[in-house]
Amino acid sequence: MLSYVVRRLASLLVVMAIVGVSVFVITRVVPGDPAAILAGDDATAEDIARLRTVYGLDRPLAVQFGIWLVDIGRGDLGTSIFFGQPVTALLADRAEPTVLLSLLALLMAVAVGVPAGVISAVRRGGFADQAIIGAAMFNAAVPSFLSGLILMQYLAVKLGWFPVAGYGPPDISTLGRIPYLLLPAVSLALPNAALVARMTRGSMLDVLGEDYIRTARAKGASARSVNMKHALRNASVNILTVVGLIAGALLSGVVVVETVFGLPGVGQLVLAAVSRRDYPVIQGALIVLAAVFVLVNLVVDLLYAAIDPRIAY
Repeated sequence: MLSYVVRRLASLLVVMAIVGVSVFVITRVVPGDPAAILAGDDATAEDIARLRTVYGLDRPLAVQFGIWLVDIGRGDLGTSIFFGQPVTALLADRAEPTVLLSLLALLMAVAVGVPAGVISAVRRGGFADQAIIGAAMFNAAVPSFLSGLILMQYLAVKLGWFPVAGYGPPDISTLGRIPYLLLPAVSLALPNAALVARMTRGSMLDVLGEDYIRTARAKGASARSVNMKHALRNASVNILTVVGLIAGALLSGVVVVETVFGLPGVGQLVLAAVSRRDYPVIQGALIVLAAVFVLVNLVVDLLYAAIDPRIAY
């Protein structure tokens, strides 16, 4: 397994290099000059040129890219043009809402999707199966921001069961912030729970038709034992793959939901950086998110062997 991990880490470096080049090029191709935005509407051409020199934007792109790579090699993601703070510190300050929201949404999606998929597969063709498939298709078709607005309107504004928006007072504990994350987490979990349920159902149906399942039933094993111990465990590899993809997608895809609910997370930071052309923040955030996504998939690959002993690296 060690050699496999080493190979995967080497490929991770290649992927991160490709991501780094792509991010740098895309941020520079998009129209807009951060120096002009920072200087304001009344700034003269001399003022803009001076700011470009201060932030190194007047240097050739190859030189800027080389400096950025050297800084990343030292663990330095750069300094924000507009905040004047290290990008690492900005991301660390905004990480808590995004990470908590993503974890809560992932737990909800798995807790709902896996049991729903198992029930749908076991009762294939029945009312429960049709109801679960219909609900999954509906939830998959509704965007997270729309379901979030509906939940906010009825459960927060009209009924007052949850906070409408925000992340709570500055001095509140992390546990006390959970109520502020429940509605956005539900809006993110609904379409992902539908995906998990459909994958669980499909994987379970494939496994339930195998010979060893019929053998277990012929030996008198209970339906619960056959479905949970034999079928679900062998179907877990495909389910784990989807969960890993969802985990990475949630971390990088909470921008809209954070905006709807006014959460001060990484998504809000990146959105503001894009509108201001704050290159260091955009590049640093995308590099970190890409690294997290790749590492999550590596962990998922390593967990395959723990779930299915037949898998060897």
